[in-house]
This record gives sequence, structure tokens and C-alpha cells, in this order.
Amino acid sequence: MEVKILELDEKHARFILSHSNTAFANALRRTMISEVPSMAIDEVFIYENTSVLNDEVIASRLGLIPLKTDLDAYVPADECECKSELGCPKCRTLAILDVEAKERTTVYSGDLKFEDPEVKPVSDKIPLVKLEAGQRLKLEAYARLGRGRQHAKWQPVSVSAYKYMPDIKVNTRTCDGCGACVEACPKNVLELTGGKVKVARLLDCTLCMECVKACPLEEPAITVTGSNDTFIFLVESTGCLPVSRIILEAAKILEKKVSEFEEKIKASGVVEA
Repeated sequence: MEVKILELDEKHARFILSHSNTAFANALRRTMISEVPSMAIDEVFIYENTSVLNDEVIASRLGLIPLKTDLDAYVPADECECKSELGCPKCRTLAILDVEAKERTTVYSGDLKFEDPEVKPVSDKIPLVKLEAGQRLKLEAYARLGRGRQHAKWQPVSVSAYKYMPDIKVNTRTCDGCGACVEACPKNVLELTGGKVKVARLLDCTLCMECVKACPLEEPAITVTGSNDTFIFLVESTGCLPVSRIILEAAKILEKKVSEFEEKIKASGVVEA
């Protein structure tokens, strides 16, 4: 198995996974979505709310605010020794919001004051509710470390997807250089140079087959297939964790699951150790 990084920054990653298979690629994709833990507001206690929105809507909006996460400082709620729905300092942290409007104002995510300065909204400019003069919103919220399989608010990624590596072949014997396939491609993958069709941007191909449809010959001049052992991944973080940390954590979780499965199989006596 090989990994080639194409693009990598704090929130985005694009890489090629080769010498693998569809099962592993999909397992990695799903693990990033549902198993890598992140912080999200899980419990809200509203003491005063005279805004136009009811308590449930405000609580829902709070839960969907992506929060900066310190995986080394907290334990996922389903693994914490407290074993309590209320949680403890090892798996959750407190945030307070207390805003009283003297004039028309908008309450933003940045108005939340967290007990732990390392846990904070990814953006301070996420609007929560508008208050008219004299209206007030006062509440306590608890952010907890959870997993995407429990609720979408704990998903650390906004995008986790892959596509098959395209394999484009131009049959120079039957291709007359008419350029119909070049014009049909919505991603400008092909180009016509010197009367010959060439692949210019292979990684941009989406396997839509429009180029093949534009060449309706008995023996097509162009063929497009997807590789079964090479995949192009695109991963985007919500900002709660660096995208590189999300990918590494997903790989560790997969490795741990495989090891646990192997131990259980051996313990069952189905196969010899």
C-alpha cells in the first residue's frame, strides 16, 4: 500500500491511495466520518430566553457549531470511566452564554465563553439568534467528545470521499483527431495537440464517460476505466481538527479494530493462533 500526497493544508487533503482495494478505501472513508472523535455541544440548560426562537431551536444550533478539539486532553464519552450520561471533566467542558440586548443585536458563536480556552468555536461569526432591545439569552452548555456514529454534529469532516483512479487510453489507430471527445469532456481532461488527442489532466477525470459517448465508433477511439486498486481521496475538515490528524486517527482506529477482531477470532478457536 502506498500513499502519495497531492494537496495538504490545515483543512484540506487530497491524496492517492494505491495498491489497496475498495473495501479498505471505504473503511477508511467511513472511519473518518463516524469514528474519529471531536467536540460538540451536547447538553444545554437555558435559564432565560426571550428571543423569537424557542429553546429547542437554539439548542440545536449550538450543537451544530464546530468546536476546536484537543484529543489529548479529553476522553470520548463512550470510553470515559464516569459511565454517566451527565459526563465529567475528563469527557466534557462547560460553556456559558449570557447576552442581554440594549438594542437590536445578533448573538454569535464567539459570545460563548468556554471553561477550557483550548475548546472554542472554529469561527466566532456563526450567527445563533437575533435579539431585539430588552431581550435576553442566558444558558449553560456542555461540550462533549463524541463520535459521528452517534450524531452528525460529532463528524470531524465535511467531506470524506474517494474516486477510482481513471485509466484513459486513446487508440491512435482509430482516432482521427476530430476533437469531439475533447469538447464533450466537462472537466477539460483531454486536449487536442497537433491533430492528436492527449490526456492533459488525468486526476480531474470523474469517469462520466461523456468522451466515450462522443465517439460512437464500432471500435471506440477512446476508452475510460477506473482502477480497482488505486483511489483519489478528498478530505475536508470542519476545522475542529487538522485534516492530517483526522486521517492518522482514522488509520489508528482501523488498525485497532483489525487487531481486536484478530484476537477474538483466535480466542474463539475458529483458527489456530
